[in-house]
Amino acid sequence: MKKCIGLIVNPRSGGDVRRAVAAAGRSTVEEKVSIVRRIVLGAMAVGITDFYVNYEPMQIMRRATETLRDIEIHYVNDSMTFTEDDSTLAARELQRLQVPSVAVLGGDGTNRAVVKGWQDIPVIPVSTGTNNAFPDFIEPTVAGTALGLVAMGSVALDDVSVRAKLVHVSGGDNVSDLALVDAVAVNDPYVGSLELFDPQTMNMAILTQADPAAIGFSSVGGLLRPLTASEDEALFVKFAPIGSGRETMRIKAPTAPGHYDVIGIEEIRSLSFGEEIPLSGEVLLAFDGERKFRVGNDETVQLRVQRDGPRVIDPSITMRLGRQSMIDN
Repeated sequence: MKKCIGLIVNPRSGGDVRRAVAAAGRSTVEEKVSIVRRIVLGAMAVGITDFYVNYEPMQIMRRATETLRDIEIHYVNDSMTFTEDDSTLAARELQRLQVPSVAVLGGDGTNRAVVKGWQDIPVIPVSTGTNNAFPDFIEPTVAGTALGLVAMGSVALDDVSVRAKLVHVSGGDNVSDLALVDAVAVNDPYVGSLELFDPQTMNMAILTQADPAAIGFSSVGGLLRPLTASEDEALFVKFAPIGSGRETMRIKAPTAPGHYDVIGIEEIRSLSFGEEIPLSGEVLLAFDGERKFRVGNDETVQLRVQRDGPRVIDPSITMRLGRQSMIDN
């Protein structure tokens, strides 16, 4: 096992239009520089000297480490598309290099892009995005140390990580995609729209986790029927426009930071692993809060949930099991 860790940083995370239309805070480049520096220092404390990272235009890694000595920074890409594909390609390269553990700085969308490149990536997702049901709010110093303990072999990855659930989407015309937290169908004409989801256009959602203390669709599901990331099932929610007569209940939920909506619910039920949900057009599919593609009137796609996603490292368990390696007797 290589004595190194990887970092994938999305410099644009935490800066989308929801800062204007809702009340979300902004994750600045300076904040990301501080987070990366603390991750590196935490990993250095347990002996990590090599860091494999994605090059990005704000040069966050360079700025975070320019005063540090005795480390090597290896960039895994020499070009950029300035899209989420940069995160996907970086993850693919980290997998090829067999990097033993990786920090991802971003929100749900960034982590989804990473998983598309490396489906079972050993990861600590560090929250710097908008809707963050998947990433953790954790002190980066501890995250870096935990990643380092895994990379150094002080703890076994299988003992400190759990495979995440994924929503798999498949269908005609070579449709193949995935979501980490939620796959949502909406009656929205604009794939590229960055506005908040209108409750009157919501069709259905499949959730891998549902937390009433979260934001976004995870919160919607959590207020109806909480579901943890460790439970071996998913949640299916069928929406109904307010006033349509199809609502069995109404719920007030925070669909974005500082923004509540009243949402009509027609049906909610548990979804077993592997159970397929057919979806026919014309609807727009959004994954982890981002609109991705339209299902046409004559098209049908299938959605199902499996526990075959990234290996999410638990920093608390890692530190507890690896603490002896940090004690000088």
